[in-house]
Amino acid sequence: MKKTAAWLARYALEQIGVKYTFGIPGVHNTELYDELNNSDSIHPYLVMHEGHGGFMADAISRTTDSVGAMVIVPAAGVTHAASGIAEAYLDGIPMLVISGGIRNDSKFNYQLHQLDQIKLVEGFTKAAFKVETHDQVIDTIYKAYEVATSGEPGPVFVEIPVNLQLNKGDVSEFSEYKAKANPALSDQTLAQVSAAASLLKSSKSPAIFAGWGAVHANAEMTQLADIMQTPVATTLQGISAFAANHPLHAGFCFGPAAAPAAQQAINDADCVIAIGTRFGEIATGSFGGNMPVNLIHIDINPEVFDCNFATKVAIEGDSKQILTALVAELAAHKSSVDGDKVKATIAANKQAYRQAWYQHDSKDKVNPARYFDELRAQLDDDAFIVVDDGNHTFLSAELMPVHKPFGFISPTDFNCMGYATPAAIATKLANPQHEVVSVVGDGAFMMTCMELATAVEHQIGCIIGVFNDGELSQISQAQQIPYNRKTCTVLPKTKIQGIASATGAAYVRIENDSEISNGIRQAREIAAKKKPVILDINIDYSKATAFTEGIVKTNLKRMPLPTKMRMIGRAIYRKITD
Repeated sequence: MKKTAAWLARYALEQIGVKYTFGIPGVHNTELYDELNNSDSIHPYLVMHEGHGGFMADAISRTTDSVGAMVIVPAAGVTHAASGIAEAYLDGIPMLVISGGIRNDSKFNYQLHQLDQIKLVEGFTKAAFKVETHDQVIDTIYKAYEVATSGEPGPVFVEIPVNLQLNKGDVSEFSEYKAKANPALSDQTLAQVSAAASLLKSSKSPAIFAGWGAVHANAEMTQLADIMQTPVATTLQGISAFAANHPLHAGFCFGPAAAPAAQQAINDADCVIAIGTRFGEIATGSFGGNMPVNLIHIDINPEVFDCNFATKVAIEGDSKQILTALVAELAAHKSSVDGDKVKATIAANKQAYRQAWYQHDSKDKVNPARYFDELRAQLDDDAFIVVDDGNHTFLSAELMPVHKPFGFISPTDFNCMGYATPAAIATKLANPQHEVVSVVGDGAFMMTCMELATAVEHQIGCIIGVFNDGELSQISQAQQIPYNRKTCTVLPKTKIQGIASATGAAYVRIENDSEISNGIRQAREIAAKKKPVILDINIDYSKATAFTEGIVKTNLKRMPLPTKMRMIGRAIYRKITD
């Protein structure tokens, strides 16, 4: 049979369950776009910038059971999309990137967009494939999907030359995609599970540290915590792995950069079971904390074991399968831990930390703790919180309780500003029955804010909560102490209401604490009518998060003495002379 590569690509994407694609049409992919437009199950969306499309595809993978996909032009489309692709790569998020390619049947050199794309994407994709014949299209996309979703997930790139999309070619068969089931745990893995169970049984003060790889195992992890009466701390990406309203929930991070409840939970532990985490820089507060000798590490990627912390028991595999087996081993165990005492300690630490925020005088601005408490009170548990990169990230991590698995998404290890607005739009697109609220700094918002035009066009009613202070505050705060200056971190004065007017979005302003409740309510009412709304929040950033204070101390302590003295001397001199 003869089919175009565009038809074959559409067929393969339908088979693997792709529901949305994001990108911009160009001369190298218009045939594919035309085919996608004919699909009953795939909805192609035009974006304002391919970088936004990458964040949107990422959000689809994080908040739905299908894989996010991009359809882009070669060369400039790829470099524009690179930030979104790289975020997915470092955060372990599956994604398919389908790119047009130059003709592979031409005798001419220096074609438009001629570039070695496979070499270009090598550093930020799990794999990259170039289709050379029609017969390769379906199998290549199936293979790309399996690579993207197996092991530690990540983005996979597929290039399809434009002449194959345009011209019909011979195809031997149209195979249906059949998903592969996870194999049963091996005897070796079960032996490691038994070793982990023994360590936990003998522990007097165990704790859990959970990352993104534990979110889908929320039910099993909750069972484990209840059996062992263990406090649970999480990474930034793993915030939704354990419900914040569970009495054993301790909070985000560990070590000096963690708020008191999470800090004490791990400091007091004689055995930690780490689930689905690499122990990366943000998760560990710039590598400032410590793990006990009895560290059990569960991860699907064996390369993370013994990388930053020595492991007593390392178990490679899917955390849901492994925790199911571990819970079965511990089901009859009677924990010696005083669970009531653990819960009371967590509650007291949380209350004291929150009280400190409430006592902070935000003057005529919005107190972050009061904002998050009101937002939590108004939202249902199944709402999605989508945050960006900046000071607001760690305010959200420490102060916004999340009660649902996958209910909190954030750029993490690539840590790319501009993520939240496009990602929130895509999250709401794919989850129309759930409220979606983003938390984004004004600097990050201005990077990708024009994607609101897409939300208006498609009646996607999400709330874009902009923490507006006129600075790139995470960096400006870090500059203030050592430099006594804010070089290139004070933003140009921008009327955010004008952005709403330009894109057609609604606009609500919260000036101070007295306006929080009504402002959130008004924004929710507008969003419920399928209209995106910018919630402009006059935020008070004058109080630092535990995370910011902790990483500053950690990195200062780590500096060589001459560097430390130079920085302190400069800071003192500028305080006196500036």
